[in-house]
Amino acid sequence: MVKRINIALQGGGAHGAFTWGVLDRILEEESIEIAAISGTSAGALNGAALKAGIVHGGRQGARDLLAKVWAEVGALDTTAFPDWFQKWFPDPGAVSKGIEYSWSYMWADSVSRMVSPYAWGPLYKNPLQKIIQGLDFDKVCAEHGPEFFVGATLVRTGKVRVFEGDQITCDAIMASACLPTLYQAVEMEDPVTGVMEAFWDGGYTGNPPLFPFFKDSLPDDVVVVNINPFLREKVPVTPPEIQNRINEISFNASLLRELRAIEFVQRLLHSGVLREGSMKDVRVHMIGDDTLMNALSVATKVVAVPSLLVQLKEAGRRAAGAFLAEHFDAIGSRQTLDLRAMFD
Repeated sequence: MVKRINIALQGGGAHGAFTWGVLDRILEEESIEIAAISGTSAGALNGAALKAGIVHGGRQGARDLLAKVWAEVGALDTTAFPDWFQKWFPDPGAVSKGIEYSWSYMWADSVSRMVSPYAWGPLYKNPLQKIIQGLDFDKVCAEHGPEFFVGATLVRTGKVRVFEGDQITCDAIMASACLPTLYQAVEMEDPVTGVMEAFWDGGYTGNPPLFPFFKDSLPDDVVVVNINPFLREKVPVTPPEIQNRINEISFNASLLRELRAIEFVQRLLHSGVLREGSMKDVRVHMIGDDTLMNALSVATKVVAVPSLLVQLKEAGRRAAGAFLAEHFDAIGSRQTLDLRAMFD
């Protein structure tokens, strides 16, 4: 029996390599069909590669395209941070600290807080553009294969905008991954209003958006791939720690709001206050590795160290394998993420 799921892919820069590993492992399971994908930022890039790969070459096509995309991410110009970390500091936490306290990262981080990306003039360049342009958007937007949704933030209104179908262009994915301190806003026609709008990273308003999964035609099971830890026991005290925690909280806020809304509807449905079938009774599952992500920081989101990308991929495969081993039977029958405990 094939079990159908929706998969929600969080944004988190280079930490999206963890999601690559999760998808790589799930694609090995012939008994799981991905019916729909929602992605933001790195999640949108992963989702586009997943969709285009499936349309082109099935499961193996998706695995191959995801590997190609992340090889290209790892090949971005990182001459300021040479990949010697794996040899000398194989621990991901040590890699993260090494980047955080390197002069080149501190200089670049300081510049990003003082200099607008609009100040660079003709020197401005978004390094992700070439990678995204390399995707086949006829396949990304194909009517067959999983439904695909991309979240971005409207700068003018501060609201989420979800792109789907042939609305998903290179600009839409660029918008979804547009951190405003690093990149100029992506200006494009809003597919809903037809008005030219500026867009920023979708992580501020939907990381990733879950509400597109509430369609009756889609399955009830939503698997969230979480790469921004909800919990950090230690109070951040250094400037990098404080900035990192601010980043995590802001990029989890929209997801937590949607999960809280789902939990509220579940209580109303299960208590009989709402009639069964009047609203979607979503079952939520989550794949993550908070221990690993607690060892990392915003520095390793921004700097794509190739050796760390491989470690993140393998961690994602392990996390997905553990989830499938423990919760495969629950898919289609019961929720495995305790939302009530999360919000009590």
